[in-house]
Amino acid sequence: MGLVDATQAALLLLVSGDAELWGTVGVSLSVTLRAMLIAMPLGIAAGYLLATNDFPGRRLLIIVTQGLLASPTVVVGLILYLLLSRQGIFGELQLLFTQTAMVIGQVLIALPVLVAFSLSAIQGADPRARETALALGAGAPRIAWTLLLEVRFALMAAVCSAFGRIVSEIGCALMVGGNIAGVTRNMPTAIALETSKGDFAQGIALGIVLLLVALGINSAFAFFQGESRR
Repeated sequence: MGLVDATQAALLLLVSGDAELWGTVGVSLSVTLRAMLIAMPLGIAAGYLLATNDFPGRRLLIIVTQGLLASPTVVVGLILYLLLSRQGIFGELQLLFTQTAMVIGQVLIALPVLVAFSLSAIQGADPRARETALALGAGAPRIAWTLLLEVRFALMAAVCSAFGRIVSEIGCALMVGGNIAGVTRNMPTAIALETSKGDFAQGIALGIVLLLVALGINSAFAFFQGESRR
């Protein structure tokens, strides 16, 4: 099957509502959204604490976080696999090859991105915002909220970057999810599987959806950023 024929077949799969294809899309989005809902508050809070507090080991934590930005996702998957396997520390939980394991893996991958980007954004915020809040007698929660609002678009960019990193990662998802059809098979692992089997139509269709999801997230961010500036 040539590229043109495969693309036409892929478009047909998309518009026909192919159950297997859209089931895979559903698994992928469900896992990624759950991971982001967990990682976002943790990552932004950690970035804020690192940016606004001075304590022993702070510099080391920043270096480690920045170093983890380039960590291969398959290594994260390997470590998590060893922890969740029957012989692992958390083997009794029987989480291996489940969506929960995939969510945990994606949270671990997203956190360094969110922490590092949040840290950079808050450090680059106008110091007058914090000073004004202090002068008005605001408490710690109000000061934090003021600073986060000040850098909200940088934080949105951090969220978009983290989402893009985990929605398209394959190494960790394959190792801890097992690529089980209808259960843990997400878009990246399905693309790899279908392409290896020679089913390019399915792979192209999933690739189109993956690109549209990424494009949609970044377009929404650009829109809101533009509307706010206007």
